[in-house]
Amino acid sequence: MSAWVLPDHVADVLPSEARHIEELRRELLDTARGYGYELVIPPLLEHLESLLTGTGEALDLQTFKLVDQLSGRTLGLRADTTPQVARIDAHLLGRSSLTRLCYCGPVLHTRPARPHATREPLQMGAEIYGHAGPEADLEILQLALDCLSAGLAGSLQVDLADARIVNRLLQDEMLSEDLRHDIHAALARKDASALKALCKSMSRPSREGLLALVDLYGDLNVLDLASERLPAYPEITQALVQLRWLAAQISDVAVSFDLGDSRGYAYYSGMRFAIYAQGASDALARGGRYDGVGAVFGHRIDRDRPAVGFSLDLKELVAAVKPLPLRAAIRAPWGPTASLRAAIASLRSRGETVVCVLPGHESEIDEFHCDRELVEAAGQWVVQAL
Repeated sequence: MSAWVLPDHVADVLPSEARHIEELRRELLDTARGYGYELVIPPLLEHLESLLTGTGEALDLQTFKLVDQLSGRTLGLRADTTPQVARIDAHLLGRSSLTRLCYCGPVLHTRPARPHATREPLQMGAEIYGHAGPEADLEILQLALDCLSAGLAGSLQVDLADARIVNRLLQDEMLSEDLRHDIHAALARKDASALKALCKSMSRPSREGLLALVDLYGDLNVLDLASERLPAYPEITQALVQLRWLAAQISDVAVSFDLGDSRGYAYYSGMRFAIYAQGASDALARGGRYDGVGAVFGHRIDRDRPAVGFSLDLKELVAAVKPLPLRAAIRAPWGPTASLRAAIASLRSRGETVVCVLPGHESEIDEFHCDRELVEAAGQWVVQAL
């Protein structure tokens, strides 16, 4: 094997794609800043117990592990940034007020999430800490939609669910962790026969409610059917009311529901969503509510804060959207004269891209779409159209 061959599901990002990724990164972070989100940059590696605390427990198998040569402790390369941002909110900032944080950086996975996926996503996301009401749910969902719109992702569809529904149906049942996992897996597959077998020893309301969830997906009518077919527990009623309210607030995009979707059941505590774009094979953004995520990082009870957020992979987003047009540049000759150097510096200071043509490379391909050139006329350097 050649020394330069990269590991499976890891790839270099070449200039045209890297330019697109970087432009989108700036656009999305500016969109988050427009909502009042503060940027944080957590480290790529941490002590393993910190990375796998709280929501990170579900990421154990996805986390690369290594030994710190300084301390001898086991470190992990982050597989998700959410636990790190929760730690920052709880342990470093320690605010009692509302906190809005955003981030963008690479994460590493031991295995690809699905066929042909990268093991090195470039994760961008945002979190709100300190507000338990649906207003924060709506803000984070709207921000995710605006980020995808800024990325020119085309027509979007939001799929909504709520972890409280399944959680309440399982709340009164004495279940092993393995059985609980199998029930969630059967719900995800919408496997009614497997689910029936798994729930045969459960109480009638829980059993019938779980079986009903297999078919409770589709348009707004699903919420009416759910009200009829699910037990009238207060938690379920509240979840359905809030899902209906949330859908009404984002009426400018297509909305669907999948009330049996319990992906991320280990940490989601309320509303959850996935956003799809036409032509994309999978969701471009996922998020939801995970209250109490920061409690494990604080020593005071007030760190058990409500939290809601979303994340997306910029590499996947770039693959799903049209390339952004190249920004026009200026071609300039190479020369040692002070006047030429001053003219080039002045253009660059005004935000222009100026590509100097080095001697012997005058006929090479223009990678920067130069539509103007810097020429000397009457002793002055001026820009002319090509």
